Amino acid sequence: MGDVAISGNQMIIGMIVGIVLLVYLILKTKFHTFLALIIAAIVVGLVGGMPVEDVIAAITSGFGSTLGSIGIIIGFGVMMGEIFEKSGAAKRMAYTFLRLFGKDKEESALAVTGFLVSIPIFCDSGFIILAPLARALSQQTKKSIVTLGIALASGLVITHTMVPPTPGPVGAAGIYGANVGSVILWGIVIAIPMLLAVMPYAKKLGKEIYQIPEEDGDGWIRPDSVQIPKDFESSFNEADLPGTFTSFAPIMVPIILILLNTVGAVLKFGGIFGKVVTFLGTPLVAVAIGLIIAILTLTKGISREETLKTMEKGISSAGIVILVTGGGGALGSVLRTSGVGEYIAGYIAGSKIPLLFLPFLISTLIRFIQGSGTVAMLTSASMTAPIMSSLSVDPVFATLSACIGSLFFSYFSDSFFWVVNRTIGITNPKEQMRIWSIPTTIAWAVGFVSLLIINAFFG
Repeated sequence: MGDVAISGNQMIIGMIVGIVLLVYLILKTKFHTFLALIIAAIVVGLVGGMPVEDVIAAITSGFGSTLGSIGIIIGFGVMMGEIFEKSGAAKRMAYTFLRLFGKDKEESALAVTGFLVSIPIFCDSGFIILAPLARALSQQTKKSIVTLGIALASGLVITHTMVPPTPGPVGAAGIYGANVGSVILWGIVIAIPMLLAVMPYAKKLGKEIYQIPEEDGDGWIRPDSVQIPKDFESSFNEADLPGTFTSFAPIMVPIILILLNTVGAVLKFGGIFGKVVTFLGTPLVAVAIGLIIAILTLTKGISREETLKTMEKGISSAGIVILVTGGGGALGSVLRTSGVGEYIAGYIAGSKIPLLFLPFLISTLIRFIQGSGTVAMLTSASMTAPIMSSLSVDPVFATLSACIGSLFFSYFSDSFFWVVNRTIGITNPKEQMRIWSIPTTIAWAVGFVSLLIINAFFG
């Protein structure tokens, strides 16, 4: 028992030293974020007592597995985004959304879009697919990309966390033995106030960090003042733009394909049809199809050389996003491999805190330590399911408790933190935490309060 305690204490010390070093390197030195993440991952592992070969294996596997699922999609997504900018499809999408939802409701339109899209689709993929739309709305309406980005990302991550059939909630429901349909119903009910609570913060922060795309689409600017158009429709000739269907097809086709794949998995599509649906609905394949559609339909008036140059510009801008995202995955992998989250969670599980708090607190803790929300909720479910079952806690609410806890304070070890911030052009670490760490924490707090209220009446 003494050896276990020493090992556990050493893991905690390694985690603390590594995270403090990471924050220092990012905030106070000229180290690049990617290098700082890798250095911190090494320090966490070595100080925490992991063998050198295990530290290296965790870093490489974490980097590889993170980019294996999202790296190519990021590359395809930014290439598609550049084509949207060059062809005018981005302006057409922005114009269509404003007509549909009305002016001054752009962030609501994006939040609702993200809220619905992320039920069948991973939030990382959804954000990459829909980011060109947020950029176009920001460029045309002069509303800060910060407000629009937070709204879109929040809508995506909240339903990704709360509503099956995304893997985390489905897995947690299975571990607790909860009815998936009930988890979907109550997950949506709780997700609504979570999203509503984030929106005022998104609007407020967008005024404090006012950033919009440059006119040529090459970068970002922070003007001291800007002339906000009363009606941006007059700022371009509608006849010069692609049609609405043509503009939206590269985004909608991947979403539909991924949705069909999700439905097919639930309904167990078989035979050749099932295999085709599974293949085409894999996010990597689906986004590649979207890119191909964009090339074939949106570049008719653009020469081959210009098209290739446009796509290469997208690839160059994706490089740093991919590296930093992979670095976050590497740090999270070392923290998971060290076992520090499970070690601390074991003590919480043995305490006498109120039952519904147990999965929530363990999930919160593991999320903060290693970054992955899915790992946090599934680990929490695995540790607490026997306790919840023996004490007759409603498995649906136990599932949602673990899911909500996994939203807490997204920061450097969470790959989605980097996807969101880098995609909308935010590089200052303090601003990055204000833009994504705080909104996820707001959703986390409001979600658990909502769960407690519901449990008081229906539990």
